[in-house]
Amino acid sequence: MNNTTYSPKKAEIESKWYIIDAANKPIGRVATEAAKLLRGKHKPTFTPNIDTGDHVIILNVKDVILTGNKLDQKMYRHHSGYIGGMKETPARVMLEKNPEKAMTLAVKGMLPHNSLGRSQLKKLRVYSGNEHENQAQKPEVWEVK
Repeated sequence: MNNTTYSPKKAEIESKWYIIDAANKPIGRVATEAAKLLRGKHKPTFTPNIDTGDHVIILNVKDVILTGNKLDQKMYRHHSGYIGGMKETPARVMLEKNPEKAMTLAVKGMLPHNSLGRSQLKKLRVYSGNEHENQAQKPEVWEVK
């Protein structure tokens, strides 16, 4: 009996393309599904230290919803690095002006905070409308519960 743990090689990893429709769904539910697909946790060959994930396209991000009072209370913050350089953007403004960034930040927070997570985030494509330019990859539809 072989007692070694299987670890997939780079050449053995097959990457699929999935589409998630975010219209009228909570931003967190969509982001968790996208992060799961990007990491490859839905595959039996999942390995935490290897990028075994798939490519994800998220459509209709402009129609995503926030539950509770998050639309008024949630703040997106970033810092320029200078004294007094803290910038705050309310969720309502972020979803009106740049909904793609809001979704990307939600998914980014659910990925590992290292070089592996950065490489997995590059496989994410977010569009505010229903159109995308990845028809050639023949993406499959992934349903969010």
